[in-house]
Amino acid sequence: MATYLIGDIQGCYQELRALLARVDFSPAHDTLYVAGDLVARGPDSLSVLRYLHALGASAKIVLGNHDLHLLAVAHGIKPAKPKDRTQPILDAPDRETLLQWLAAQPLLIDESARDDGGFLLTHAGISPQWDKATAVACAREVEAILHSNEQAWLLRHMYADQPDNWEDTLEGLPRYRYIINSLTRMRFCWPDGRLDMQCKLPPAKAADTGLIPWFKVARQQPLGHAIVFGHWAALGGTIQPGLYGLDTGCVWGGELTLLRWEDKVCFTQPALNDGA
Repeated sequence: MATYLIGDIQGCYQELRALLARVDFSPAHDTLYVAGDLVARGPDSLSVLRYLHALGASAKIVLGNHDLHLLAVAHGIKPAKPKDRTQPILDAPDRETLLQWLAAQPLLIDESARDDGGFLLTHAGISPQWDKATAVACAREVEAILHSNEQAWLLRHMYADQPDNWEDTLEGLPRYRYIINSLTRMRFCWPDGRLDMQCKLPPAKAADTGLIPWFKVARQQPLGHAIVFGHWAALGGTIQPGLYGLDTGCVWGGELTLLRWEDKVCFTQPALNDGA
């Protein structure tokens, strides 16, 4: 029995199956955790959704920003982005089954109770202004709305870069936007922990801006557990004790990265296309 964690798949179905075949992944014995962004720029997002849906309890998934955007497109709230290749999902006969399953996935998975110390899994990371209890509670707040008849309302109003600072007193849409941005969009912060939603550069190229990666901001209360995330292909992968960034840009012509949790061994599959 093995625990595998994988970065942003983004519709790279062939690479996903090739990588899982390399490690002899068995749904009967192993578990696959996916760090969000199942869909969007790659060539076969429909097959990715169908495959992960078919894995049932053997697949554990958190939502990424592209997954939330797909749900908004499906509701007619937003048009598909020009480079997205998700129309086959919207045209599929099993569209509703797949979209309902996608919307039911969490924003954060807490596996911190494992005997090996476990991990916290989100798409973008965990705000440096949160402790673990706050992060989990905030994720559950937004998940409850996504799983309710207010899902379309939230998807319609989630698009905003403010507020950039966390306060326990935040309420309503400002609170939900901060939570969504922290868990699905965050890359850089200011030294005081405020979010920056604009910069997408590699950290070395952002050195003169005053911004720093979210995971380098000093926390008032350490999380006490490893964080696994995706979202930031420009990092080129970040594997170090307590921090595992698994987006290595397969959809951009890079690699798909799979981490076996028990021994922290990484497996990679080069992109089989020239990039989105």
